[in-house]
Amino acid sequence: MSFKLFNQSDIPEKYRSNFTHLYFDIAWFGVLSGTAVSFLNVYATRLGASGFQIGLLAAMSAVVNLFLAIPAGRWIEKRHTGKAIFWASVVFRAGYALWIPLPWFFGAQGQIWALIVLAFLMAIPLTPIGVGFNALFAEAVPERYRAQVAGTRNITFAIAYMLTSFTAGYILKITPFPIGYQIIFAIGTLGAAMSSYHIYHVNPLEDALRYAPPPFDETQGKSDPEIPVASAHGIKSILRLDIWQTPFRGTLLVLLAMHFSHYLPSPIYQIYNVHVLHLNDSNIGNGTALYYLAVLIGSTQFRSIAHRYGNKKVTGWGVMGMSLYVFMLAAASSVWHFYILSFLGGFLFSMVNGAYANYLLENIPPNDRPSHLAWYSIILNIAILSSSLIGPVVADAVGLVYALIIFGVVRIFAGFAILKWG
Repeated sequence: MSFKLFNQSDIPEKYRSNFTHLYFDIAWFGVLSGTAVSFLNVYATRLGASGFQIGLLAAMSAVVNLFLAIPAGRWIEKRHTGKAIFWASVVFRAGYALWIPLPWFFGAQGQIWALIVLAFLMAIPLTPIGVGFNALFAEAVPERYRAQVAGTRNITFAIAYMLTSFTAGYILKITPFPIGYQIIFAIGTLGAAMSSYHIYHVNPLEDALRYAPPPFDETQGKSDPEIPVASAHGIKSILRLDIWQTPFRGTLLVLLAMHFSHYLPSPIYQIYNVHVLHLNDSNIGNGTALYYLAVLIGSTQFRSIAHRYGNKKVTGWGVMGMSLYVFMLAAASSVWHFYILSFLGGFLFSMVNGAYANYLLENIPPNDRPSHLAWYSIILNIAILSSSLIGPVVADAVGLVYALIIFGVVRIFAGFAILKWG
């Protein structure tokens, strides 16, 4: 299967290097995600973090992104996309190495607040990555191959994530606290470094599409109506508010709803798993691995499903389907329930994760990606910031179980919005 998965005999030679490095990039990112990123909230919960503090871990990044997304987009527009993303990733991912020695210098609460401060600082170089990586992907992968490459990346990520989650759970089971977490943070740091190495070797192939829009045509009294032009000086030109006068506005609003519904329960997942389901680190690692095993299986089917139904429908129905995960979690009472819902949730996530980025790119003019993606980054971080703060408040007000039910209903409405108005 692996040889067939990465077989590029039908891919033109000029694209193969980019595709290969994109696959290795996501594989090493899977190592990072299956270790350090996946267990960060678990670690914070073990240290005694509240729902508000866990929410802040995500909110700090969102706050920085809101202020820097537009400048980051303009910064990327003036540079080679691949190299800009590479150097931003190096600075950002160096922060993971700083997680490792925290137990040597701080007590439990000190470590929690140190992680929050690091999340804030790491968000500064993360902003151009969030704005620019989709642009780099679009420039490095021709449109007719995007579904194939996205699907293969999802499969690759799932394999790496699944294997490292199992490994991380085992390490935490046999290693005393907090040494086990320091080990998996170190493994995650290695994955981060190798992912950045492969990003360095991804080169845009469509530089001609990144030229600035044509200037105002004084002889005709207008410019191309299909190309958004920011010719006026001042704040509107800097912020590219003209984008909100295009059909892309609808895409931004429904993706705002999608991301808000997706991140709303995130701050309370590990609190629920640890304090209600009483799962240990090995259980959580196994459940995460099953989740990404289902992502792997779903990703093998994504290409045919996306071609049959289109990225918009797959995204919308997938978001509605993801409500099942939180509904089932609210009803779970044992580790086996957790394993079953993890598998189901992973399959549904594979559809949404594979489709929504392609749906986004389908609605962006190819000559003006950075500015459009900067606005997408803003609405993404509005969703992360608001959901990270609102989620714990709702949980405190109504209890963890009822909060999960409410969050599931919100996901249904978000999926419907994509299908109706996206």
